[in-house]
Amino acid sequence: MNRNFKIIVFFLFLSSILCASIPWGFYAHKRVNRYAVFTLPEELVGFYKKHIDHLTEHAVDADKRRYAIKEEAPRHYIDIDHYGENPFQEMPRKWTDAVEKFSQDTLLAYGIVPWHIQTVYNRLVKAFQEKDIDYILKNSADLGHYVSDAHVPLHTTENYDGQLTNQKGIHAFWESRLPELFADNYDYLVGTAEYQYSVLDVAWQAVESSFNSLDSVLLFEKELSLEFEQDKQYSYEKRGTKTIKVKSADYSLAYHTKLDGMVERRLRLSIIAIGNLWYSAWVDAGQPILEGMQKSDNPFTEEIIIDLKITPDDARGHQH
Repeated sequence: MNRNFKIIVFFLFLSSILCASIPWGFYAHKRVNRYAVFTLPEELVGFYKKHIDHLTEHAVDADKRRYAIKEEAPRHYIDIDHYGENPFQEMPRKWTDAVEKFSQDTLLAYGIVPWHIQTVYNRLVKAFQEKDIDYILKNSADLGHYVSDAHVPLHTTENYDGQLTNQKGIHAFWESRLPELFADNYDYLVGTAEYQYSVLDVAWQAVESSFNSLDSVLLFEKELSLEFEQDKQYSYEKRGTKTIKVKSADYSLAYHTKLDGMVERRLRLSIIAIGNLWYSAWVDAGQPILEGMQKSDNPFTEEIIIDLKITPDDARGHQH
């Protein structure tokens, strides 16, 4: 059995385990990547529509990697409130400046999503320049995931699951349960993607607007929890062969109504931001002609192989 075949078998085995154990909260990520395709201008939309199912299904690959390697977790969030009362004044936007001020260890401990968006964007530009279909699709899907994460208010705080305010479980409630129940009625027509001159500005704008929504996310749920009796806040639903405890439909509707369209707005902003960055990466790569692009000889790039190296300590760490 050669090395590449072993890697493929291992990856498929790992994916089957993760897909069985990861909850149904991937719904929003898949939907956002899918609708981002329709923001692209005519020069690019044909290529992305051809691969829309791939981009949809692989929108959650980054989350699957979190269970395999410890380095992955901080790429999905930034606990910006760790840096004081005015964190956006305290935190430099450029990575080198932030490292100099706070140290790399501190940044990794409290999340690096805006800088990782820049990293994946640069990889996508390179993939376009090399006309490497597999690498374009991998980095497009991953970029969509990280950009979406930056638009989630609970990805910007140390209180990421309400554990500091006796609201444990609010992360999945806001990010997964509400979209599952109500996203079919959202408006996903967000306009046409436009070129962005600064990827970091896009990333930081997403983080800052998410953080500005955080107080409402927590306050409104806290208020509702006092209005609803405990047994009215939950219900049980069948998920495949399992029966699981979820926030009740009535409680979810009350929270969704109180948020006044916030979840829809964050999803819409994610969609156009992803489309903008996909398009901008293609422009920055010199607008290569996409017909006749070649697939990689080895779909398991060195980067992916490194990501699949697992040690006993790799599953630990900050779980947002």
